[in-house]
Amino acid sequence: MEEESAALGKRKSLENSQVTEDPKQESASKRRALARTCVHEVAVPSGYTSTKEESIHDFRPTPLQHYVFPMGGSGLYLVVDENEQFREDNFLKLQDSFTKQRLSDSSKKSANGKSSGRTAKGGSASGGSDIYKIVKMIMERKFHPVIVFSFSRRECEHHAMSMSKLDFNTQEEKDDVEQVFRNAVLCLNEEDRCLPAIELMLPLLMRGIAVHHSGLLPVIKELVELLFQEGLIKALFATETFAMGLNMPAKTVVFTSVKKWDGDSHRYMGSGEYIQMSGRAGRRGKDERGICIIMIDEQMEMNTLKDMVLGKPAPLVSTFRLSYYSILNLMSRAEGQITAEHVIKNSFHQFQYEKALPDIGKKVSKLEQEAALLDASGEAVVAEYHKLKLEIAQLEKKLMSEITRPERVLYYLDPGRLIKVREGSTDWGWGVVVNVVKRPSAGSGALPARGGGYIVDTLLQCSPGSNENGTRPKPCPPCPGEKVEMHVVPVQLPLISALSKIRISIPSDLRPPEARQSILLAVQELGTRFPQGLPKLNPVTDMKIEDVEIVELVKQIEELEKKLFAHPLHKSQDEHQIRSFQRKAEVNHEIQQLKSKMRDSQLQKFRDELRNRSRVLKKLGHIDADGVVQLKGRAACLIDTGDELLVTELMFNGTFNDLDHHQVAALASCFIPVDKSSEQIQLRTEIAKPLQQLQESARKIAEIQHECKLDINVDEYVESTVRPFLMDVIYCWSKGATFAEVIQMTDIFEGSIIRSARRLDEFLNQLRAAAQAVGEVNLENKFAAASESLRRGIMFANSLYL
Repeated sequence: MEEESAALGKRKSLENSQVTEDPKQESASKRRALARTCVHEVAVPSGYTSTKEESIHDFRPTPLQHYVFPMGGSGLYLVVDENEQFREDNFLKLQDSFTKQRLSDSSKKSANGKSSGRTAKGGSASGGSDIYKIVKMIMERKFHPVIVFSFSRRECEHHAMSMSKLDFNTQEEKDDVEQVFRNAVLCLNEEDRCLPAIELMLPLLMRGIAVHHSGLLPVIKELVELLFQEGLIKALFATETFAMGLNMPAKTVVFTSVKKWDGDSHRYMGSGEYIQMSGRAGRRGKDERGICIIMIDEQMEMNTLKDMVLGKPAPLVSTFRLSYYSILNLMSRAEGQITAEHVIKNSFHQFQYEKALPDIGKKVSKLEQEAALLDASGEAVVAEYHKLKLEIAQLEKKLMSEITRPERVLYYLDPGRLIKVREGSTDWGWGVVVNVVKRPSAGSGALPARGGGYIVDTLLQCSPGSNENGTRPKPCPPCPGEKVEMHVVPVQLPLISALSKIRISIPSDLRPPEARQSILLAVQELGTRFPQGLPKLNPVTDMKIEDVEIVELVKQIEELEKKLFAHPLHKSQDEHQIRSFQRKAEVNHEIQQLKSKMRDSQLQKFRDELRNRSRVLKKLGHIDADGVVQLKGRAACLIDTGDELLVTELMFNGTFNDLDHHQVAALASCFIPVDKSSEQIQLRTEIAKPLQQLQESARKIAEIQHECKLDINVDEYVESTVRPFLMDVIYCWSKGATFAEVIQMTDIFEGSIIRSARRLDEFLNQLRAAAQAVGEVNLENKFAAASESLRRGIMFANSLYL
C-alpha cells in the first residue's frame, strides 16, 4: 500500500486556497450540481422546450480518480484516471494480485494444516482490518474527510466501531463537538437523553468518526450532518442514502463492496448508483481532484468494472399506474373536463411507449432473420421431448406440495438426508439436512407460519460472501463458474422440491470451513455418480403414503418417465440440435411478445384496467352504476398513505367502532411501510382480534379484485398490505410507555420506528378528515385522540434544522 499511497500523496490539494466566484457563475454551478444528482437519462417529450437560454452541461469541475483495493492485499490500483481513461495495465496487475494471494493461501494451508483466507473487511481495531488500514492511510495522507459507503446499516456501525483506536480530532475540535452535542440533545426529554443510541454516539463523534443511515434517531442523524458540514467529522460510515443529500461533499469516497442485495439477488452496483455515490468525492474550490477507492474481494471482469465506473446511467422509465385514489378523485372533482383516459393519453408512460414502437419493429426484423438461419431439422422430436419433461415437472411440483406436509415429511428429514430446494425461480440444487426445528407457538396473536412453522436447517451450496465478523448478507446460490461455499440455510417445508433416498454422514461440528467443504465434495461426487439425477424417495413404496390422489400422481409421473426414458433423444442427445431448438423457441416467443406489444395499444390496456378497477369500486360501493362517487368513495378520496379500499372498508364495516383510540393507533400502524422484523410476532389479546379482522377484510378485497380480472395474488396482497410488525410497539407507546421500553419490544432500528410513527400520525389525520367528510363524528374524535396519543417525546422532537 505504501507505494500507491505515496503516489497519491504527491498530488497536491487546494484545501487552504480561497476561491471567489461571480454570482451568475456560482448559480450555474449549483444548477450543474443539482443536475448531477439526477443519475438517469430522461427522454423529454418533443412538446417541451427550454425557457432559458443557458443549458445545463454534464461537466464535473473536480475530476475523479478511481482506485481499486483487493481485500487482503497491500496496494491501491489506479483503474480510471482523472481524464476518465481506463488503465488496463493496472487492472491486469490487480487480477494478478488475486492469483498470487490464492497461491500464498494454498502454501500457508499446506504448512499450517488450515486455511488462512483473505483478511476480513471488518476485523478488529488492532489494525488487521482492511477498512482500518485504508482509513488510517487516508488520514495520514490528509485525504480526509472520507465517506465510507456500505450497503448494510449494521455493517456501517460495525466498521465505525472497529476504529476505536483511531482519533482524528484535536482537543479544540473535541470541545466543539461536545458543546454542539449537548445543545442538540436539549430538545429531548431527560429520560430520552440517556438512551444507549445517544450516549454511545458521543465518544465516537468526539474522535471525528460518525455513522449515518436511515435507522438512526433523527436527532443523531441531523447532528452528524451538521458536524460533517462543519468539518468536525473526518470519517463518516454511511449507506447509499447519504449520497442523495446536497452540499455534503468529501475529498475521498470508499466503497466496502461492489455488490448489493436488491431483494432478489446480489448484483453489481449499477452505473447510476456508482455515479451518485462517487459524486460525493471532490470538493469544488478545495480539492484538485476527488479520490474513489473500491474494495473488491474477488476477481471481476474488466468490462464489468469499466461499465460500473464509466458506464451511462440507466434510462428513466415511467412506472405510471392507475390507482383507486386517482380514479376516485378524477371522478369526483374533474367535472367532466379531465377524465382518467385524458390523464393516460398525456402521461410520460404513453409517450415512452409510442417513442419505442419504431425500435421494436427493427428488433422484430432482426429476430426474424435470426430465426430463419437457425436449424429447424428435428424440431418436432425435440419439442415432444421437452413437453414430456415439462409435464413431469408440473406433476412433481403438485406431488411435493402434498408430501411436504409436516405429518408426512418430518420422519424422513433426518440429519444427512439429501433434499432439493427451490425458491420460486431460484434453484438451490441438492443440500444436506442438518436439523429440523419448530418455531415456538406465539399464541392467538401470531401470524400463521407456512409449513406448520417447521424450519429445516440445510447445508446448501452458496455464493461466497461469508465474513469472519459474522456480517454475512442473505445467502444466494452461486453463479455458473463461481466458487462455491457450503452454509447452513433455514428452509421452510414448502421450499423442498425433492427428497433423495441417499443419506450421508455429517460431522458433529460444522463450524470449521473444512467440515463443510467435505460435505460439498461428497454432494458433488454423488452428482457425478448419478448423472441422470439422484434416486428419489417414492411416496407410495418408500414413504407408505396411501392417499388416492398421491397414488394417482405417482402413477402418472411413472408413465411419463417411461415415455421420457424410451424417447430417442434421452439416450443419444444431439446437444447442437437441442440448443438450436431452444434458441429458436426463445426467439419465436420474443417475436410473438414484441408483435403483441406493437399490435395491442397500450392505451387499450389502460382502458381495460380502468374498466376492471371501476367494477371493483362498484362492487365495494364506492361508485354507483352511473359512475357517481358515493359516500364510501368520498372517504377514499382523502386517503393516499395507506390502502384506500381496505381502510374505508374498516371504517364502514364497524371495525374501528369497537376499538379504543390506543387499539386504533395500533391497527392503523399495519398500513405503514416499515422494516420487516426477523422476530416472531407476538401480540396481546386486545390487538390480536382487530388484526384478524383486518386480514379477513384484506382477503375479501383481494378476492373481489381477482374476480374483476385484475392480476392479483390474494395471499401476496394480504401479506403486502397488512404489516403488523410495529403493532405492539405503537400500542404501548400510545398508552404512555417510554421510548426505552418500546425499543426493547422489536429488533427494528430506532430511526425506522420514529419514521413510521410520524407517517402513522399523517395517516391518522387523513382518516380523521375522511371521517369528518362522511359525518362520522365519533370516528373523527377517535382518530384525533389516537394521533394525539402518539405526539410526544422523542418520536416528535423538533428538527435541529428548525
